Amino acid sequence: MSARTERLLGLVALHAEYAAAVDSGDWDRWCELFTDDCVYRLVPRENHERGFPLATLAFTSKGMLKDRGYAIRETLFHDPYYQRHVIGLPRLLEEEPGLLRAETNYAVFRTKLNGASTVFNVGRYLDTVVATDAGLRFAEKLVIYDSEMIPNSIIYPI
Repeated sequence: MSARTERLLGLVALHAEYAAAVDSGDWDRWCELFTDDCVYRLVPRENHERGFPLATLAFTSKGMLKDRGYAIRETLFHDPYYQRHVIGLPRLLEEEPGLLRAETNYAVFRTKLNGASTVFNVGRYLDTVVATDAGLRFAEKLVIYDSEMIPNSIIYPI
């Protein structure tokens, strides 16, 4: 197996862990997929393409991710729902020793406890991933969603 194929499989495995953590509501595991000084931003496509800095969610450290996990578990009140990620294969954009940049399409489905599943959010991830002693981790995850409209509010990370 080539080194490029191994890196690509590593990204696929990281995305699978990401989806499993978020879809199961395991916020501690979700946080551990990021570096300490990470960046996570959820941005509408129009803002991204125009270079506007406004983000729907913006976290600039693992500590902020942990705060979000705590808020989801302990303080936010909302109509409960399940979400399920379907994540495409990553496209490697840049490779440097110990660092990968990739673009990956995603779709998130939402199922309310008393309703049918619906498409909740669709877009792409622009990721900067670094190799650490614990394996590949997200140094930056930019979530660019296609629709300018979000049904309700974003509670869980995308």
